[in-house]
Amino acid sequence: MAYKACNAIILQGDAELTAAEAHGMATGMLCVNEQAESASWLVELMRNGNSVLDENTYALVRLFEETRRLLASEEFEFDLFLPEDDASLNEMVEALKSWCRGFLFGVSSASNWSKDSREILKDIAEFTKLDADAEGEEDESAFMEITEYLRSAVMLLRYELSNGIGESVAGGEE
Repeated sequence: MAYKACNAIILQGDAELTAAEAHGMATGMLCVNEQAESASWLVELMRNGNSVLDENTYALVRLFEETRRLLASEEFEFDLFLPEDDASLNEMVEALKSWCRGFLFGVSSASNWSKDSREILKDIAEFTKLDADAEGEEDESAFMEITEYLRSAVMLLRYELSNGIGESVAGGEE
């Protein structure tokens, strides 16, 4: 599904989110629980909005299920759902910030993070504060580095959670 089409569906539902934030939320939920249901995601997604048409709900469910498939892929196919390449760098940075907010919301139910994972989550929280006034090759290069870092970080966090590697709630530092 194209980013613009997904964003239009979400805006139609008046969900007060962007497609990037919705995808970040789905990704976070799936990292915490790879068996998470799309229905739970849709409830969170439309919590402050209106319901969407059935065909649009189906499109959103397809996005959720495709995210699940890509996260589980051993080919490292997962990528952040951000505006297409023709979008301005400022728009891309805003979407990245939104994606990070959604991801942090999606993983918020997990409590057994290792020290390394907590550092990654702090990094992701910092990315929500990025300056969207970005232009030029240097900023574009930095944006690409951040997105690659996030792709890897998501896979690491998902692996840690699905394999119970994090600390127990009562546990101490590693």
